[in-house]
Amino acid sequence: MKIVDVICSEGKTGFYFDDQRAIKKGAKHDGFTYIGEPVTDGFIKVRQAGEAISVMIILEDGQVAYGDCAAVQYSGAGGRDPLFLAKDFIPVIEKEIVPKLVGREITEFKALAEEFDRMMVDRKRLHTAIRYGVSQAILDAVAKAKKITMAEVIRNEYNPDEEIRRVPIFTQSGDDRYDNVDKMIIKGADVMPHALINNVEDKLGLKGEKLLAYVKWLSNRVLKLRSCQEYNPILHIDVYGTIGTAFNYDIKDMVDYLASLEEAARPFKLRIEGPMDVEDRQKQMEALRNLRTEIDSRGINVEIVADEWCNTIEDVKFFADNKAGHMVQIKTPDLGGVNNIAEAIIYCKKHGMGAYCGGTCNETNRSAEVTTNIGMACGAKQVLAKPGMGVDEGYMIVNNEMSRVLALVSRRK
Repeated sequence: MKIVDVICSEGKTGFYFDDQRAIKKGAKHDGFTYIGEPVTDGFIKVRQAGEAISVMIILEDGQVAYGDCAAVQYSGAGGRDPLFLAKDFIPVIEKEIVPKLVGREITEFKALAEEFDRMMVDRKRLHTAIRYGVSQAILDAVAKAKKITMAEVIRNEYNPDEEIRRVPIFTQSGDDRYDNVDKMIIKGADVMPHALINNVEDKLGLKGEKLLAYVKWLSNRVLKLRSCQEYNPILHIDVYGTIGTAFNYDIKDMVDYLASLEEAARPFKLRIEGPMDVEDRQKQMEALRNLRTEIDSRGINVEIVADEWCNTIEDVKFFADNKAGHMVQIKTPDLGGVNNIAEAIIYCKKHGMGAYCGGTCNETNRSAEVTTNIGMACGAKQVLAKPGMGVDEGYMIVNNEMSRVLALVSRRK
């Protein structure tokens, strides 16, 4: 099956680009936007509309395969590529990618995806968002050529001995961290609520008291609203480094605080994502490694999730090799080609690290569908409900894609 054409279209994502550094420096909410000046290159406002590019591959039999180029909400922060604006990058795709795809024979995913993921232009790799979307389209093209699901393509090429299974879904609340929890409980979300604890004074509390109260409320809310005792979601809170800031990066004090959160979360299991951000890859690895060692030595039942400064496939392997946390968020757009997602999940599993097939609220329905297929095929520990922060939409997209894939795979059995 040959590629006869490649077409690009500009699109919007399911959320927004936010200047994380400006928010950490004190930019305040004003309705749904922020007051303050941006500090990260490329931003004209602290919050601005998220953008995407759909890459559509036209096959010789008339089928259209597509993927969406998208970047994370906090673009340009934590060592990531710069802000991704469609008008700047459609010309790059049309000039550099399209001529190299048209006329190619679609036979397998891995080799072709790696070719474009590693491609150099002016001695630089393409923006991660371009590699992300183009590789999604290639995966879809292979699936359409072979008339199987994307999950089966990935399973067959990367993980042939494993079954394609349902994976726990992690829902995110955004700032509406109370009403959205009710939605999660009603729909039976497996992991929740993310909670967006990205400010010490307003959300964590100067001594962590606000988050502690929230975790107590969260546990009680699940107990009150759950329809059966068998529903025991994992509580997963992203704190964006604020615990480290509040406790002056003192490991003992941080672990003492995590112990109090563990108690507040009972009877549910607790995960804390991004407990500190020390603004450096090596130091971040060491800090998370030391934090995990202290947690484990004291028998505290809290899992630490690595996020910031763990962006590329090389970063994921580096953090996994050093046991820097208990789980790694594989921030899907940051890895570039989706071939790297499959490799990262499998690598984490082999090295005793939880593999969270994550991403960002600032993606699209298409990138969510594609990465869900990969998470299922490789046996991720959880996948993110995305895009957006409204719970219902992201959960629907990911849950329904899982159900479709399982139904089709079951039919072929």
